[in-house]
Amino acid sequence: MEHKKVEEKLDVASVSSGDAPHVEFYDPSKESIWTRLGLTFESFKRAPGTTGGIVIAGENVKDAEKLRADNPMLQQKMKPRHLKMIAVGGSIGTGLFVGSGSALNLGGPAGVLIAWILMGIMLINVTQALGEMCVLYPVSGGFYTLAGRFLDPSFAFAMGWNYYLQWAVVLPLEITVAGTTVQYWDAAAKVPLAAWITIFWVVIVIVSVFGTLGFAEEEFWSSCLKLLVVVMFIFIGVICIAGGGPKGGEFDHYVGGANWSNPGAFANGFKGVCAVFVTAAFSFAGTELVGLAASETPNPRETMPSAVKGTFWRITVIYVTSLTIIGLLIPYTEKRLLGGGGAAASPFVIALDHAHIPGLNHFVNVTICISVLSIGLSCVYAGSRTLTALAETGYAPKIFAYVDKSSRPLWSVVSVLLWAPLAYINVVSAGDTVFLWLVAISGLSTIFTWMSICLCHIRFRKAWVAQGHSIEELPYQALGGVYGSWFGIILLTLVLIGQFYIAVWPIGGMSSDPKVVAQDFFSAYLAVPVMILFWIIGYAWKRTLPKKVHEMDLDTGRKSWLTVEEMREWRAERRRAPFHIRIYRILFSH
Repeated sequence: MEHKKVEEKLDVASVSSGDAPHVEFYDPSKESIWTRLGLTFESFKRAPGTTGGIVIAGENVKDAEKLRADNPMLQQKMKPRHLKMIAVGGSIGTGLFVGSGSALNLGGPAGVLIAWILMGIMLINVTQALGEMCVLYPVSGGFYTLAGRFLDPSFAFAMGWNYYLQWAVVLPLEITVAGTTVQYWDAAAKVPLAAWITIFWVVIVIVSVFGTLGFAEEEFWSSCLKLLVVVMFIFIGVICIAGGGPKGGEFDHYVGGANWSNPGAFANGFKGVCAVFVTAAFSFAGTELVGLAASETPNPRETMPSAVKGTFWRITVIYVTSLTIIGLLIPYTEKRLLGGGGAAASPFVIALDHAHIPGLNHFVNVTICISVLSIGLSCVYAGSRTLTALAETGYAPKIFAYVDKSSRPLWSVVSVLLWAPLAYINVVSAGDTVFLWLVAISGLSTIFTWMSICLCHIRFRKAWVAQGHSIEELPYQALGGVYGSWFGIILLTLVLIGQFYIAVWPIGGMSSDPKVVAQDFFSAYLAVPVMILFWIIGYAWKRTLPKKVHEMDLDTGRKSWLTVEEMREWRAERRRAPFHIRIYRILFSH
């Protein structure tokens, strides 16, 4: 009971003051349920103001109403379960279910594990750094806004627009993949691809009408399904490796590590490992979405730490364990790893087929299809929130800062959805070439985003100390501190170098045709000159330079004003909890 009182004291104190409020807040509860869900004409009208719905922690707050008013226009509709599942299963998609097959073919089972483990450690540090900053600053636009504050507004402009373009291009790509995935079934294959593209586009539009809540609920249930499938596969895989598979299948006898001996642990030596690093990096894309979602949850101090720790479990249990089992079950020489789309090239389905376990391939294909749809909705969410933040900071037209009564950044959502018809170009043969260059424009933006998060964390820590604050004041501290962020920067730099190496000297040798060589290089590395161009445009437009650490704004958007004494008292109370509760908090909570 005592520790509950301390938490309430720290989390709720000074949210309201004794004086009459001098800011008018918007109360969505006065609207009808249909307006709040976004299903009436009234819901599309501009929200009259912020709800002031993010908890302010600390007793030394001087003007609580002003701090409440300094809130994102987006409403805090996300519940803790939504944020946790977005972190745990949100970015699981074709990268794991299908892309891991081509990675196994390129790098072999050892190459896959090396790449995914190192990239996973890097990403754990990235999310830890992001969690530390977003608990303190649950601001609109998340890492984009923080990059403008702690790094350079011109660089933030380049990163923000690249991030928006990344998701805008991925949306039609995912819709196309969903269409081809459905065509795995003979009956569905008789329906034209254009019809499936239309169906999936309409589904994404319908879910987007429900705004944040629609996205959060879809992510929650689709993540539950993805986790169920992966955990089920892990159990089946362990049994098959031990020789418990059905009679007549390839796993009716002990297999063990035979595939690591023949054909071997590495497929293409050092080049293969470099190629897999890039694939692993892109398979984790979307993990940073928890940073964008922090501003749409009422109490980031309570929900963000557990969401951030969920990333660790996703990487270790979901990715590393399942990929280890795949490497033991399937040799990297398996021909189907590079053939077809959807379930046809999924190592999960191939392993189940080898085991002669019928029916599960259809279940996995349904999961792949839902995963693709989930990533499509993530495209709308991430792209629209980033564009809205760009508009709020003056780097995009002000119309995109429009947020309606249902908490939808309306015109930003529409702008992302309008990219979806590009999926129709895949119906013709020239579509592949068009998409190749569209993806190339922003293909490395995820790498730039993760690097900027690490750099932001390092600069934030310097400014925090330089302006007289103590690290003890932070309501959540990154597990690896600034060392973890430096590790992230170094590893991501190596990934960029590896991408350059593979682009210039690809696996299988360089083509004798100079045009093919140039095309291969720029399709892999075009995002770098595009990023530099955006950076130059941002500087030419606003003429801003990075601020010195003692000049940085550490107060705007800040929702934790806890003193060192308050934090010491809170941590001491946590240490007095029973041993099993402390273990649970270390692993899953805060």
